[in-house]
Amino acid sequence: MLRYLLLTIGLAVLGLLVWHIGPGNIYDAAARLGPGALVVILLPSLIMYVVEAYGWRIVLGRSGKTVPFWRLLAIRTAGEVVNMTTPTAYLGGEPLKAYMLKTYNVPMAEGAASVVIAKTTMTIAEVLYILAGIGLGFWILGAGSSAGQSIAAALVSVGVLVCSIAGFVLIQRRGLFASILGMARKLGLRIGFLESQEEHLRSIDQTILNFYSHHQPAFYASTGVYFFGWLAESLEVFVIIYYLGGPTDVLSAISIGALAVFIKGGTFFIPGSLGAQDGGNLLLLKAFGYTDVTGLTFALLRRFRELVWIGIGLLCLALVGKGAVRQAAERQE
Repeated sequence: MLRYLLLTIGLAVLGLLVWHIGPGNIYDAAARLGPGALVVILLPSLIMYVVEAYGWRIVLGRSGKTVPFWRLLAIRTAGEVVNMTTPTAYLGGEPLKAYMLKTYNVPMAEGAASVVIAKTTMTIAEVLYILAGIGLGFWILGAGSSAGQSIAAALVSVGVLVCSIAGFVLIQRRGLFASILGMARKLGLRIGFLESQEEHLRSIDQTILNFYSHHQPAFYASTGVYFFGWLAESLEVFVIIYYLGGPTDVLSAISIGALAVFIKGGTFFIPGSLGAQDGGNLLLLKAFGYTDVTGLTFALLRRFRELVWIGIGLLCLALVGKGAVRQAAERQE
C-alpha cells in the first residue's frame, strides 16, 4: 500500500514539474534531437551493460568460461529488469541470474556466490565513483555555495555507505548466509525455506570465502571494470547535454553522473525513484548552471533510456527463461 502511495506521489511530482516548466518548452528541446541523436544517447548505457557483464564474468572464474559472453550479457540484462521493475530494492533479480546460470552447467553455489561478489564489487565501484563526483563537485561549485553544502551532506551519507559495505564484506568473510541463519535463530525466528536449504547456503558461503582467500586479483579487477562501467553514466550525461545544446565538459559530466547515481540510490524505496530522481536531476543540473528546461528534459531522456532497457530486458528474460525451461525439460526426459 505504501509503495502505491509513493508511486502516486512520484507521478504527481513529475507532473507538476512538467506543468511548471511547460510541456511545450520540453517538447521543443527534445524535438531538436532527432532519431539519430536518440540512438547515440543509448550507446553509453549499452557500453555500461557490456562492461558490467564482463565485471561479473571475472568473478565467475573458470565457470564463466562455459557461458558464452552474449548469453551472460542477456542473463544479466534479464536480472536487471527484475531489479528495475519489482519492489525488491535492486536485489530481486540476483537469485534469477544464479538460477539461469545453471542451464550452462554452472553449479548453483558458484553462480550464487558470483552474484553476491559481483554485487559487492559493483557497489564498491559505485561508491568510488560517487566519491570522485563529490570531490569534483566541491572543486567546480565551491564548498561554500548552497550546492557545495548539499554535496557535503551527500559526503556524510556516502561515509555511512562505505562503513556499510565494509561491514557487508566482513560478514561475507564470516559466512553471509550462516550469519543470517544465526541472527534469525537468536531472534527466535524460524524461516522454513532457509532452514531447509542450510547445507546449500553454507556451500555458497564457503565458495565466497574461497574466492576472497584465493582470488583477490579477480576481486580488484572486477571492481576496476565496474568503475569504468559507472563512468559510462558520465558519458551519457555528456552526450545528452551536448545534444540539448548546453555547454559541456568532462569533469562536470563525471560529477553530475556520479551525483545522479547517488540520488537514484537514495530514493530506491520509491518505485522507479519516480519524481524524486527527476526532481533531483533537475536541481542537480541547475546547480551546475543549466536551465530548468535542460534539467527536466535531461531527466526525461534518461527515463526514455530506462524504458528502452526495460523492453530489452523483458525480451532477454523471455528468451533466456524459455531456454532455461527447455533445457530443464530435456534433463528430465
